[in-house]
Amino acid sequence: MLVVDPVRRRARFGRALVALAMGAALLLTGTTAQADDKAELERQRQENAAERERLASELEGTDAELAQTYLALQDATTRLPIAQAELAQAEGELAAAERTQQAVADRLAVAEAEQAELVSQLVEGTEQIEQTRSSLGELARSSYRGGTSLSTLSVVLDASSSEEFVAQYAVVDTAVRTQTQVLDDLETITAVNRNRQERQDAVAQRVNELKVQADEAVVAADAARASAADRTAEIQQLMADQESLAAQLEAAKQSLSSSMAAAQAADDQLASRIAEIVAEEQRLERERQERERQERERLERERAEAAARAAREAAANNRPAPPPPPPVPAPAPPSSGGGGASLIPPVPAPLYVTSPYGYRIHPLAGYQWMHDGVDLRSSCGNPQVASASGTVTDTRPAAGNDSHGNQVLINHGIIGGDSYITVYNHLTRFAVSAGETVQQGQVIGYTGATGNVTGCHVHFEVWRNGATIDPMRLPAF
Repeated sequence: MLVVDPVRRRARFGRALVALAMGAALLLTGTTAQADDKAELERQRQENAAERERLASELEGTDAELAQTYLALQDATTRLPIAQAELAQAEGELAAAERTQQAVADRLAVAEAEQAELVSQLVEGTEQIEQTRSSLGELARSSYRGGTSLSTLSVVLDASSSEEFVAQYAVVDTAVRTQTQVLDDLETITAVNRNRQERQDAVAQRVNELKVQADEAVVAADAARASAADRTAEIQQLMADQESLAAQLEAAKQSLSSSMAAAQAADDQLASRIAEIVAEEQRLERERQERERQERERLERERAEAAARAAREAAANNRPAPPPPPPVPAPAPPSSGGGGASLIPPVPAPLYVTSPYGYRIHPLAGYQWMHDGVDLRSSCGNPQVASASGTVTDTRPAAGNDSHGNQVLINHGIIGGDSYITVYNHLTRFAVSAGETVQQGQVIGYTGATGNVTGCHVHFEVWRNGATIDPMRLPAF
């Protein structure tokens, strides 16, 4: 029979529990660190996405192929350190998974060894039970054959002498005590074996649970190993992409000057068109004012003539002259400023500016240039609305308008004494036509990426008295 010292067994399991507790502490610390690392990586991804969006807006007007190459290079450059951090994280997760796998394997080995030991003890105990039962049967048979089954009364009555009585009684007493001891041993061994069976069942269940955990640990380790391999391959690809894209960008830069010149020409053309609209608006305003002046002069002449006739009639009739009628009131001068309060954004709030109004440095050309509008985040196909009521003066298709793409111009006329015109670029399609009168909030087109841009967004311009202003300074923005 295999016997394990209980003291040694308790010491062994105590060490195992200490090791498991230390392992759990290490895993908990590692999990917390990994969570922090993942949060930092996610924050970096968000910052990179925002920076990419900003760069894409600043490349507006640049040849689309050149801009895409530049952005692809930037993507590879910003992605590389993240991929390297993810590789380190994957390697850490792999090491943790392998430690977990080894810990589970060690626990499984201990449990299986304990199971084997209990199985051996059960077999040995079962053999002892069978042997004890056999001995008990043999004792009963021997007692029966040898007459040792006589009762105490028969021993007393049948004894021919006191010596014979003592001898027969001793035999009976020995047989009874032997039989009692054998029965006690059988009961003890049976109880011990029953306890071993219960322990063996519990250990068998633990072995099954540990086997499931071991299988899960293998899967987790394989997944971590595959993730590390994927990040390694990605890093190698990113480094190759950097080299390739840098060469492509250098070759494509030859078209930069021509694309920037085309963008400037498109901006100049738009400014000229705005100037025409403003000039026409001013001409119409002057004509309106001239008509008002002439009407006031006519009314003033009629008033003066009526007053003169009344005076002559009064003199002819020897009556006092009536008071002259009041002069024709002059129109109130238009208020200056404040007209922008009535303009609304082309897309619903909340507004997210991807590229602000004003001067900026072109990422590729390296020189300062003016961004006449504001770029707002908007998904492809989202409706854009008229900022105020007015007349659509132009709906320019993307063909021949490469820098601005599909473009809508709306003349809002004089608002608060100032001329206002709004411009909407890069639309995927129009919802209005030139010459059409629109109301504030009416859909005029849909967000797109036509023209020299790298993604869907709103490009919105406000021209006041022939010059651009920052739309984000208007009250409704």
